Amino acid sequence: MTTPRRALVLVDVQQEYFGGPLEIQYPPHTESLPQIARAIDAATAAGLPVVAVQHTMGEGAPVFDPTTEAFRLHPEVEARRTDAWKSIVKQYGTVFAGTDLVEWLRERQVDTVTLAGYMTNNCILASAAEAETHGLAAEVLSDATGAINIANDAGFADAKTVHTTLLALLNSNFAAVADTLAWTDAVAAGQPLPKSDLGTSAITGAQRAQG
Repeated sequence: MTTPRRALVLVDVQQEYFGGPLEIQYPPHTESLPQIARAIDAATAAGLPVVAVQHTMGEGAPVFDPTTEAFRLHPEVEARRTDAWKSIVKQYGTVFAGTDLVEWLRERQVDTVTLAGYMTNNCILASAAEAETHGLAAEVLSDATGAINIANDAGFADAKTVHTTLLALLNSNFAAVADTLAWTDAVAAGQPLPKSDLGTSAITGAQRAQG
């Protein structure tokens, strides 16, 4: 089994998600932030490349205005930053579009991106789905990510439903999903995380639906 060449990608761990309309609801950020910090510490100890991503909607925007405090990384992340980190500012949901991240990862022979941060229902989902188009495997840390309640003309879903449903979806095809402890163990062992596939997930889903 080939040892993964990982990079930890911290997706938008910005103050914007710790209050106001975009405040992370499930798992609550009081639980996910410590796991993000643990993932950073484990990556640093293992010598993994770390990428810090911030989202912008431009100066004067109601959210993600780069001139505001809400744009800044959370202090728990900022305090751990080193000069070796890659810093990216993005304008799209995915961490890859409009950035030089793919080239940076290829220069370091990274083949697996580990995604932590916010939100499960937006940038984590988009980044995990796009990773395979760049020849990258994706991992998502279930307890170091989080979602919000969603309601629009298509319907309503509470944050727990959003988060757990999307993790099951991602693990069925796009990414290996695990909690931070399992990931740190896999990093220490130099092993990939286990992952389901669409066929197996479909068969298991059908069996559970039948009771």
